[in-house]
Amino acid sequence: MPRYAQLVMGPAGSGKSTYCSTMIEHSEAINRSVQVVNLDPAAEHFNYPVMADIRELIQVDDVMEDESLRFGPNGGLVFCMEYFANNFDWLEESLGHVEDDYILFDCPGQIELYTHLPIMRQLVEQLQQWEFRVCGVFLVDSQFMVESFKFISGVMSALSAMVTLEIPQVNIMTKMDLLSPKAKKEIEKYLDPDMYSMMDDNSIRSTKFKKLTKAICGLIDDYSMVRFLPFDRTDEESINIVLQNIDFSIQYGEDLEVKEPKDVDEDPASLNYDEIFQGKADS
Repeated sequence: MPRYAQLVMGPAGSGKSTYCSTMIEHSEAINRSVQVVNLDPAAEHFNYPVMADIRELIQVDDVMEDESLRFGPNGGLVFCMEYFANNFDWLEESLGHVEDDYILFDCPGQIELYTHLPIMRQLVEQLQQWEFRVCGVFLVDSQFMVESFKFISGVMSALSAMVTLEIPQVNIMTKMDLLSPKAKKEIEKYLDPDMYSMMDDNSIRSTKFKKLTKAICGLIDDYSMVRFLPFDRTDEESINIVLQNIDFSIQYGEDLEVKEPKDVDEDPASLNYDEIFQGKADS
């Protein structure tokens, strides 16, 4: 039977760890088994249990302190991920071989991992070899998407990940619970946007790149390539909608076997035999 995975991606500060924590709590509430794997070698803390942590394999701090390497934070993280890509056997051993696994992979926030470096693509291919159905979950912070030029940048980042990884992808606007009522109303137009109308937005002031911006907007609008779902961690309906879209994209549940309820042996002393025999007599 297949196994299931979400690659939780997005820029630094977009709420990836909070998303994983929320999904863990929600899954416990609906009696679903979901695990998390931390793939960020620079992570400092998270408030949920993990079944595997890349920091057990390699850490950014150790790489940066190595005198022979002399890497900064970004170079150190890329080095860690390349080292990880050469040691997928560690991940395979950590994941085990349990059927019906549903795992969230909390990924680093460096955008180059999803644009031109092959590391995440290699991870996807490896997971697919291990019979995982993989869905990309790309997060963007809704607080930075209330202006057209920022929205277009976010769309291009999400689109870049889609093209690079070639897997089903659900794009999410996070931190909706932190927006003011006015901002929430303003951001509704970006959930299912009319890209051509954004060309008339006063926030796009550059005339030099107007043709390029128009071409990008046309590409996105004509092919309906990127849409966003709102994610409010305080709203159960919002969480359910996001999870249902992801489950649909990886066909979760179609191969699950129906589990029969367990027989409960009653204590003979608690049985009322008079009622039992009376029931039989009446029938």
